Amino acid sequence: MVKNLTFWFFVSVILMSLIQILNIYTTNNSNINYSTFLSEVNQNKILETQINGKKIEVTRKDMTKYITYMPVYDSQLLNMLLEKNIVIIGVTPDSQNFLISVFFSWFPIFLIAGIWIFLMKQVQNGSRKGALFFSKSKAKMLSKNKVKTTFLDIAGCKEAKEDVSEIVEYLREPQRFQKLGGKIPKGILLVGPPGTGKTLLAKAIAGEANVPFFTISGSDFVEMFVGVGASRVRDMFENARKYAPCIIFIDEIDAVGRQRGTGVGGGHDEREQTLNQILVEMDGFEGNEGIILVAATNRPDVLDPALLRPGRFDRQVVVSLPDLVGREEILKIHMRKISIANDVIPIVIARGTPGFSGADLANLVNESALLAARCNKIAVTMLEFEKSKDKITMGSERRSIVMTDNQRESIAYHESGHAIVGRLVPGHDPVHKVTIIPRGKSLGVTLFLPKHDIFSANRQKLESQISTLYGGRLAEEIIYGLDQVSTGACNDIKTATNLARRMVTQWGFSDKLGPLLYTEEDKEFFLDRSVSQNKYFSDKTIQDIDEEIKLLIDINYQRAKKILHENIDILHAMKDALIKYETINSLQIDDLMSRKLVRDPEGWHLR
Repeated sequence: MVKNLTFWFFVSVILMSLIQILNIYTTNNSNINYSTFLSEVNQNKILETQINGKKIEVTRKDMTKYITYMPVYDSQLLNMLLEKNIVIIGVTPDSQNFLISVFFSWFPIFLIAGIWIFLMKQVQNGSRKGALFFSKSKAKMLSKNKVKTTFLDIAGCKEAKEDVSEIVEYLREPQRFQKLGGKIPKGILLVGPPGTGKTLLAKAIAGEANVPFFTISGSDFVEMFVGVGASRVRDMFENARKYAPCIIFIDEIDAVGRQRGTGVGGGHDEREQTLNQILVEMDGFEGNEGIILVAATNRPDVLDPALLRPGRFDRQVVVSLPDLVGREEILKIHMRKISIANDVIPIVIARGTPGFSGADLANLVNESALLAARCNKIAVTMLEFEKSKDKITMGSERRSIVMTDNQRESIAYHESGHAIVGRLVPGHDPVHKVTIIPRGKSLGVTLFLPKHDIFSANRQKLESQISTLYGGRLAEEIIYGLDQVSTGACNDIKTATNLARRMVTQWGFSDKLGPLLYTEEDKEFFLDRSVSQNKYFSDKTIQDIDEEIKLLIDINYQRAKKILHENIDILHAMKDALIKYETINSLQIDDLMSRKLVRDPEGWHLR
């Protein structure tokens, strides 16, 4: 940076000097031809002449001045001037004029040469900010002293840590593996949903092994210039060889590793050339001993098969969503950074956050700390965690919406219908909370939370979900009549219909159609996109699918209606509780379902 400023300062000084020289040597004197000068001499108009070689500076008797030049040396000029009594002043020829003319002639060439030398020195010095370094790798290197993350900073992916621990042992003691002839995998692909900690796990590998760590995104390779990406790949591996053993981490590798032949330009576009270079560097004629390539993606299905074969990405490590124990461990790690009250129980929070990723849990802890700070508390309590969880799962409260009493009552009946049906159908998740406070895009929310992590669902549970989804609409229909049913069940109907369709067409839960696939889920069997999606089954089958979906909906619709008719008193009581409290919890719902007096809601989150 200092060199750049010095160079441009030098250029500025030269330019200002030139301007000053021009100001000195450029006068307002006008040039007159030599014939006019001689004529004025004969007419006695000249007072004084200053002769400098062939250049004559003339002063008239009216004190005006001009300059003229002798075309050839005139030996009789002096005699003529003396006869007219004109003052003659002789001047020594100025050598600076010659130097200045040479300077003006050669300065542009010197300036261009200086700029070229400056750029070449930048290239030789390896400056990454130079104008010619667009083909250099953008990978950022973290030295082994800068990587502080270890496996102790990661939780919720126990199996993934076990899979990569072998890499750490190899980087620490490579001789122990080499003496038996074993070879460490050249590449590890971390696969999992967003926010599960793939990048953090790769960083922890470098921290545990205490080796340099190069990190780059897949999109940093591809530019508009063909060949730049491949050049950056070569440069990245060349730099990595200097620091081997080391780790190269490519985040979102699907940006450059997609299957070849599917992009614009066939096999000659920039992205595919970059991928080809990665393939060669990973398993070409030149070995990359001591360099381990770790990549992360949440779309392994789009990657090129050549990238996933043995010898390149030998091992795929699945980093899945954390289970109950994993969520508790992740919460404890993030809670170390904030002040926690004594009533905070991580396992209780973990039970109420199924499906949360590590990033979601970190956000939950942060939101709770911010909420406690807004309330001027010295520590984060369980109440802040509960409110933050509601904000994340159901959306922020919109208390600014003004609703009439009739609208609030209709919403209360609607949400009560969901809660009652969900509580009484078999196999459904327990009701956690019901609220009529508008949150997000919903005017009311009924939240169900499972007791344990769920990895699959049976037919009974799926049908119970359909019945529960129609519980809100049916409650409005029973109380107000069919003509007064609102549009609030729009999303419920959409979700129930899609669920029933998947049960019939994908999961084989139709006795009539049997366990067959009736969708385009497997794209490999539907290569011709111009053909209708009905290509592999008849119109009669389509009609049967529609009938089975309708039958499945009708059965569960009638079941939900029967449940609400049999428990109409609970429906009214739950409506009254929602109007009074706006939000009721699982303990209060237990009281209502047992036809008891509703307890006070305070302290329920400690359950």
